[in-house]
Amino acid sequence: MRRTAFIALLALMAAIPASGQAVDWSRKTLQSERSRTYDARHYLVKITLDLDQKSFKGSATITVASLREGLEACVLDAEELTVTSVLSDDGRPLSFEQTDKELTIRLPRACRFGEETSFTCFYHGRDPKIGLKFVSETADHPQLVYSDSFPENVHHWFPCFDYPNDKVTNEIVATVKAGLKVAANGRLVSVIEDKAAGTVTYHWSQDLPHSTYLIFLAAAPYVVVRDSYGTLPVNYWVYPQDEAKVKPTYGKTPKMIEFFNRIYGYDYPWQKYDQVSVPSGGGAESTSATAMTHRIMVDEKGEPDFPAIGIVSHELAHQWWGDLITLRSWAHTWLNESFGTYSDYLYHRYEMGDDDGALNLQAKLNAYLREAKTRYIRPIVSDRYDAPGDMFDSHTYPKGARVLHMLRSLLGDEPFFKTIRHFLHRYAFDAVDTADFIRSVKTVTGQNLDWFFDQWLFKPGHPVLEVESRWDPAGKIVRLKVAQVQDFSRGVPIFRLPVSIKLVTAGKTDLRKVWIDEREETFELPLDEKPLLVRFDEDNVLIKEISFPKERDELLYQLRHDDVIGRMEAAAALQAGGPDAAVVAELAESLRTDPFWAVRKSSLETLAKIKSGISPDVFKKACLDPDSQVRAAALVALGDLKDRKLVGFYKGLFQKDASYRVQAEALTSIGKTGDPSAAPFLKQAAAVPSYRDMVRRAAETALKQLGGQQP
Repeated sequence: MRRTAFIALLALMAAIPASGQAVDWSRKTLQSERSRTYDARHYLVKITLDLDQKSFKGSATITVASLREGLEACVLDAEELTVTSVLSDDGRPLSFEQTDKELTIRLPRACRFGEETSFTCFYHGRDPKIGLKFVSETADHPQLVYSDSFPENVHHWFPCFDYPNDKVTNEIVATVKAGLKVAANGRLVSVIEDKAAGTVTYHWSQDLPHSTYLIFLAAAPYVVVRDSYGTLPVNYWVYPQDEAKVKPTYGKTPKMIEFFNRIYGYDYPWQKYDQVSVPSGGGAESTSATAMTHRIMVDEKGEPDFPAIGIVSHELAHQWWGDLITLRSWAHTWLNESFGTYSDYLYHRYEMGDDDGALNLQAKLNAYLREAKTRYIRPIVSDRYDAPGDMFDSHTYPKGARVLHMLRSLLGDEPFFKTIRHFLHRYAFDAVDTADFIRSVKTVTGQNLDWFFDQWLFKPGHPVLEVESRWDPAGKIVRLKVAQVQDFSRGVPIFRLPVSIKLVTAGKTDLRKVWIDEREETFELPLDEKPLLVRFDEDNVLIKEISFPKERDELLYQLRHDDVIGRMEAAAALQAGGPDAAVVAELAESLRTDPFWAVRKSSLETLAKIKSGISPDVFKKACLDPDSQVRAAALVALGDLKDRKLVGFYKGLFQKDASYRVQAEALTSIGKTGDPSAAPFLKQAAAVPSYRDMVRRAAETALKQLGGQQP
């Protein structure tokens, strides 16, 4: 029997729920780049930090150059700190006024255009809500303090002009109690102990200009593990209990620097690179020193399942994209984050191979589509936002990365990377906007791609495509009908799309390119015989949703012969055929023999959904798969059977498997059986240490399923 199924490129072949837009982006506040009356040149910050009292006091010597004739006053951002006095560069008191958010300083005399002057603000503060975080000791981390400067929070710990379009050099001279180490930007000038006072003072100097939100400070009883890339110091500042986890977590950093040096054509620009553990939720790039959540620290056993290369490579890429060149205003956030996100894909593919790279790109597409379907759509470049953080979403990160991938496909590899290199060299140590990048594309390639940037950066949404393929045996033609059916009511355009079509027959594979630029179009593609497979967007380049009906036999062929994304699509789509014997047999064969783990996992998950006619032995054998994600998925399928006879099997897997992921799923499967006799085993398992305590949490959840048992 021939059956028809549908392929939808959504959430790695898992349906994304369709719901109304939760946010109307057009109603957000209209913003503009902040103007300046002066150019801040240098900040010298001397600060004493008391971790016990969660307080700070210090001075900030600020050097500025006037951007107007007759500048009489400087207005600085200052919040959650109290300024007690201001002195001129020759030591004379200056008058000042402080409000909740600003500090206005009267200069000793009016400055001419371009004239430099400096003054020193003395101030103190205690436990600010943002900007500088004093953190008490917990089981996970020691007592520490660290700056949370992004996006405009530096002025909560020293007065400054706190906006990214002004680049400065700076020095941090931080005094803390003895036994602590202080990390900051730039080169370490000195470390001076005062034994009588029981303090230590670190002096750091950032000699090359960067934006204020990139200024960083952290103090804790760190262990500093030293590494290098050639003569470049590469250091890992971690809590003492995490020292043994440094190599599996950060060990590839020098290799990443070499990779980015090569593809960017611009050697790492700063004097060192530190990665510094803090109790934050993720990573936050700072010039030459990235704040990194301690939660990514992983041991040798956990590293294969939970590698840190994604976040480590992403934050490292910001040393070029965001630190060397920096967005001029938050409207252009993509110049930091889309480039950083595309960079982590580039390294992922380099490290893990083409198939894993394709899966990484697919996951980025799905992340954007989830946001577009459930929250909102907006232009990637937008001057409407209520706060800068609004712009740091799945439009800026994964969608923007996919836009860069489309641009690369359109230009070709050599012109694309030449453009990237030109952009970095032309605007190094400068603030940039999207027009600068578009100008670089034109300068390097000679191509006017305004149409591309207009639809992908300055307009919202993406194409939603309905595709239909029919074979005309008389004319020997494949008729490909394509309709754009996205909602056009919110400024979403009719997209202009270059599309690669793959036509596979018994004798050969043909690649055809078509351009789509209307709501509905039909393309006639001559072919010698009926195709075994028609792949639309065969190189998986487009940002899109797609519905493309295919018959069962075509899907079965696709499952056996297509690329990784195509095979996964086919495996997911075959579920619609139900318990068809041929479908079940092919999916089982894919589960046994496909060379790529994600395809095997997709086939397994489809078999689990079909259920009827599937022997549990299929899933038990998959529990021995070489890849832990397949083994874990097999345990999910088995666990859903709730068969108490499998408890012994689950116990054996827990004791023998080398993966925390699989161990946790084995315990979850025990819980699903509801077998109370397994409680002692689960209580023992709860004591096993694991990445992010996942084994303990799985054991506790399983015990609750057995009737409220506690470990």
